[in-house]
Amino acid sequence: MPSPKATSPADIARQDAVAAYVGMWKADAQASHTSDWQATYLSRYASGDALQVLTGDLYADHLNGLVAKGEPVNHPRVTSVNPPGAPTSVRIEDCADGRNWLQYRADGSLLDDTPGGTRRILAEAQLHTDGLWRVTQFGVGDLASC
Repeated sequence: MPSPKATSPADIARQDAVAAYVGMWKADAQASHTSDWQATYLSRYASGDALQVLTGDLYADHLNGLVAKGEPVNHPRVTSVNPPGAPTSVRIEDCADGRNWLQYRADGSLLDDTPGGTRRILAEAQLHTDGLWRVTQFGVGDLASC
């Protein structure tokens, strides 16, 4: 059964912010497969501090000859929408599963023997002047933090 169509400004903001959040992690995973720290599509989903963290991590992986395979599984939920009548900011909490998104060396060997797992992520998405929602900041907890 299809989900009900979002109608209130808060519902539309929730839907669009979560889509940007999930899109950011999918784009990051895609870029991580080649450690493409210059991937222009990242800026469709992230800006500000969030984009700096993503590109910085990808650049470090590039310098260290690391790539990733797979992608995370996200379970985002909206924790706040502000202001409710005309939202410009949405806070998101996630328990992301990275067991199928692991780092490898250039020779194809697994970077370490850590199997990955779940991590709590707190993020904020904001409505930009171009009408698109983008993640502007996020923090990732320790392994097994959720």
